[in-house]
Amino acid sequence: MRLEVRVIPKAGRRELREEGGILKVWVTSPASGGRANRELIEVLAEHFGVPKSMVRILKGKSSRRKLVEVQNI
Repeated sequence: MRLEVRVIPKAGRRELREEGGILKVWVTSPASGGRANRELIEVLAEHFGVPKSMVRILKGKSSRRKLVEVQNI
């Protein structure tokens, strides 16, 4: 499945919420060095109950808006 995701780095909490057809994900890591992307993958894998290797960012690695693919087992 492919999801449009909006990431909010350096948030005070980890949270995932759907708003207007877009998945909003708050992560505590900063965007520098790809840390927010790694945490985003962790959060999505945990939420969908899949290994982290089954989640990948297709578009927007350096943007807050991303296209993410979550593969089913």
